Amino acid sequence: MRLLHVDSGSEMRGGQWQALYLATELDKRGHEVKLLAKGPLLEAAQAAGLDAEPVSAVRIARESRRVDLTHVHDASSHTLAAIAVGSPLVVSRRVAFAPKASAASRWKYGRATHFIAVSKFVQSVLEAAGLPAERISVVFDGVPVPPHVMPYLERDARKIVCLASVDPLKGGELLRSVSERTGITMHSSRALWDDLPTASLFLYLTESEGLGSAALLAMAHGVPVIASRVGGLPEIVQHGITGLLTENSIEAVAAAIRRVFDDRTFAASMSSASRADVEQHHSLASMAEATLDVYRRIRA
Repeated sequence: MRLLHVDSGSEMRGGQWQALYLATELDKRGHEVKLLAKGPLLEAAQAAGLDAEPVSAVRIARESRRVDLTHVHDASSHTLAAIAVGSPLVVSRRVAFAPKASAASRWKYGRATHFIAVSKFVQSVLEAAGLPAERISVVFDGVPVPPHVMPYLERDARKIVCLASVDPLKGGELLRSVSERTGITMHSSRALWDDLPTASLFLYLTESEGLGSAALLAMAHGVPVIASRVGGLPEIVQHGITGLLTENSIEAVAAAIRRVFDDRTFAASMSSASRADVEQHHSLASMAEATLDVYRRIRA
């Protein structure tokens, strides 16, 4: 299959990692993949040996007419492709808020052939906004699964990792308040691959979330997750099995942390279960195959 992928994100956030993972997996499977991107995603794709060029409306117009299908991964790319695309258009939808109700937004969303929602929650938001169910499929994120991880009981029992973010919805103020209440130091990470292998707990607090690929990455490393009970997070964090879901209050988060710290055997069981769950349901291979199934249905 000849495929064009487009992502206009200027930072390497969850959506950009997913675009890179997917393009790489599809390339490995022998598909002809071209990626239009910018910034760190473009650099990472070129370093990985992918066919990647800077994104622009002109390139989208030209390259989309040479492929079987165009897949865009962010809102800006969706806008550009809605104007310029020359092949069936697939749009990844990762955010938990509804599309705008303006005439321009309705036109933009009407141009897409199909939507890939990152969770059932996002699917429900799109359907509530009036998009037909038959134009939406759910494909969960995939993450790399390290071949070996440190046994949980050998890790630093007090190493709590959270994701460094300037997004005001990502719970930064709540994390600071919890740290002050409990006296626990939390490591704010900009390089999860470096910090998760020795972590004993990953905190993912947010007011809104489409899915939470960072939580999946923690689980792949066998790190129990404490996550806000919002959006798509309950679809990947099984309460009491792979992690704990919590309300966004200082008391609730502090209680969840104490539960993990006070019962290392329970925490170790969540470590094993979370890694097994990602291996079975959220690997890069499963994400790529589920996406290919969507492509095949569109082209059938």
